[in-house]
Amino acid sequence: MTPGSNIPLPVTRVTVDVTAPVRLDVSGLLLTADGKVRSDDDFIFYNQPAGQGVTYRSGGGSAPDSITVDTTAVPPGIEKIVVTASPDAAGQTFQGIEPTATIRSADDNSVLASFTPPQLGAETALVIVEVYLRNGTWKARAVGQGYSNGLAGIATDFGVTVEEPAAPAQPAPQAPTLQTPVAPPAPPVTAPAAPPAPPAAPSAPAPGTGKINLDKGRVNLQKNQTVSLTKGGSPFLSQVKMGLGWEPAYRGKDIDLDASVIAYGPQRNHIDSCYFGKLSIVNGAIKHSGDNLTGEGGGDDEVIVVDLGRLPQEVTGLVFTVNSFSGQKFTEVAKAYCRLLDAATGEELVRFDLTTAEPQTGVMMAKLIKQFSGEWEMTALGNFVKSRTVRGMVKPSAQSL
Repeated sequence: MTPGSNIPLPVTRVTVDVTAPVRLDVSGLLLTADGKVRSDDDFIFYNQPAGQGVTYRSGGGSAPDSITVDTTAVPPGIEKIVVTASPDAAGQTFQGIEPTATIRSADDNSVLASFTPPQLGAETALVIVEVYLRNGTWKARAVGQGYSNGLAGIATDFGVTVEEPAAPAQPAPQAPTLQTPVAPPAPPVTAPAAPPAPPAAPSAPAPGTGKINLDKGRVNLQKNQTVSLTKGGSPFLSQVKMGLGWEPAYRGKDIDLDASVIAYGPQRNHIDSCYFGKLSIVNGAIKHSGDNLTGEGGGDDEVIVVDLGRLPQEVTGLVFTVNSFSGQKFTEVAKAYCRLLDAATGEELVRFDLTTAEPQTGVMMAKLIKQFSGEWEMTALGNFVKSRTVRGMVKPSAQSL
């Protein structure tokens, strides 16, 4: 879809998934014919996940947050539901992290449409799409309207007043309180506040301080942090290597892990998987170094080479995974990491060290996402799942895009 375009909805229940290279706060507002909410009950988000005909679902960081609209349950007088999003990290803009809204049937998960707002900059919140009633027919429209003052800007635009509580002497400022113009007897809804950002690694700013790129050299990523593969505003390189490594947590014990990369299209559709049993995919643009059966030895245990410049147009997302084919849990693995290198020089560009482990047999280490502008971005994941083979990683990895 393009900004302003609309489609009739062929189903009565639709889900709008919103994805981006960073964690988002997604919400929905039920609006009357005058474009206003009726009360705080019409603001649906993670602290108030259910309303009349509208529900919110958290992806937990590994899957997209979503808003589901049951048009048969929307109350009379509500003519529009707007779906909004803002970066979870305080103060972060949408510059270079364009989100994508995918409209699906809530019953069979089939894709009805998708929309990526173009040319975003200083916006810290967006109305991405709206589900609306027109002449007795429910439709969906691509919007892409941005706000530079976050949730407060959206709230004000839809008739919600934002009261800033008096700041105490020492503690950090509280999140704003949302109230309708006529205060209801129930306590007001509190707008979601971004959690404190974790301390940054020495070579990477904390999340929320702007998009990281390669201008200053090597970057150490933390979980859920993103780096743009650009330098000086231009694509830095086209051919990269993803090196994955690990060591046994206990001496004398072999660990047989398998590194893979899964390629996806713009609708999170699975295109192909590259692993020890299929060392080359998409006409050789992605190649695997082969299987390492023990994890012993210094350096990368398995390497996957990706020629970004030769990838087919339909490949827009790559997820790098590691599985324990022998069934050993990641609590038995030490020093697992992934690192991105310049394939021509061998220079290490980005590194992500897996500092925590769970008793699972699969982990999504990182993803590479092609942006609307054409540049690629890498996001550290570190999400564990139960799967001993790459086949079992296809669905959870799609949900991480």
